[in-house]
Amino acid sequence: MAFKTQFPFRLPRGYVDEEGNIHRDGIMRLATARDEILPLQDYRVQSNRAYLVIVLLSRVITKIGDHTLIAVDMIENLFSTDLTYLQEFYRKINEEGGAPKHHITCAKCQHEMDVDMVTGVLITEAGGSGQSGPG
Repeated sequence: MAFKTQFPFRLPRGYVDEEGNIHRDGIMRLATARDEILPLQDYRVQSNRAYLVIVLLSRVITKIGDHTLIAVDMIENLFSTDLTYLQEFYRKINEEGGAPKHHITCAKCQHEMDVDMVTGVLITEAGGSGQSGPG
């Protein structure tokens, strides 16, 4: 099995381009040390540290919808929900390794479980995966 370096994602709301088209599906690659160091030299990051995440995400996202050149202004124009999602996705694939997942609680039965963020498949407590769950 090959080492996985790229991970598909689906934005909760989506990037809206100049023509009003919504792009939700994308790909993020694993970050390199260079990806995390070079943005620190960017004048925007030096004047506003919060800008680091914008520059960093523009480096590691390789595709959003039809767009394969991800410019900083694309990340700037994401809805805050999507930016938060991408920050969490970045953290999951780069710091935790493996498939990124969300811990959820079933609204119907209150059972807690994990869901694979890439496939949407429920991950069982034993570490396997299954297609269905409670509720």
